[in-house]
Amino acid sequence: MKTILQAGLFAFATLTAQVAVAQDTIRFAVTDIDGMEALQKEMGPFKDAFEAASGLKVEFFPVSGRTIAVEAMAADQIDFVLTGPAEYVVFNARLKAQPVVTWNRPDYYANVVVLDASPVKSAADLKGQKISFGEIGSTSQHLSPASILAEAGLVYGTDYEPVFLKRNVAMEALIAGDIAAIGLNKTHIDQITEKFPDQKLRVLLKGGELPNDVLLASASVAPEVVDAVRKTFTEHGDELLAAITATEENAKFIGGGFTATVTDADYDNVRKMFENVGVTEFTQILGE
Repeated sequence: MKTILQAGLFAFATLTAQVAVAQDTIRFAVTDIDGMEALQKEMGPFKDAFEAASGLKVEFFPVSGRTIAVEAMAADQIDFVLTGPAEYVVFNARLKAQPVVTWNRPDYYANVVVLDASPVKSAADLKGQKISFGEIGSTSQHLSPASILAEAGLVYGTDYEPVFLKRNVAMEALIAGDIAAIGLNKTHIDQITEKFPDQKLRVLLKGGELPNDVLLASASVAPEVVDAVRKTFTEHGDELLAAITATEENAKFIGGGFTATVTDADYDNVRKMFENVGVTEFTQILGE
């Protein structure tokens, strides 16, 4: 009996140790970084800084798209995902994933722009025209610009024709007169201005500050692990931000920070943006 009891206690201790080890490692994905090489390059400094500050080990899980990330979490292959506001809404609807901390981006808002010489002077002048958006389902390049237009009285897909062109192609189409306007965020306006220095853009409509990118946790992650991750960002935010922005690909976060008081309700306006483009079920990534 003693031997059986000892064996049982040993097995329990082994299982407990395995759980503890598993919780010491968090599997981490980023939805807009494609492949392990890029993930290591762009997020390697953050990984090192986070591990040093938290005592947790970060295991990168590369994904090749937003839908792949959702399916990976559904298959319990990843614990934490850094993603955009629109994607968070889908993760939450599908998998009950919860926000842990926002990664704040200064000047994160959407615009509808026209050429400065364009005869378009108001949203009403866009009626019956073609308007280009960026990636389908993007918060700042699709959902928010469409919502700005809706607030100005233009119904998506009815009062104008939405098209989806790459930014440089969209700019060329705008110059050629094939489209009347483009939906862009401020970062993209700066990039286009640099790419087309002889063409001046005019902001016709500007939206408000958008909800930020968010680090979310799978519903299967232990609450104490989520708390440990949130605490690390709260107590070591400056050093983590410095590590993140050490790579040029993360320049959008320069001057930003982290907010650990984020709640699911903070993304209700993104759900409204989905509704403005005719989407009322939030379980699928748009455009994939």
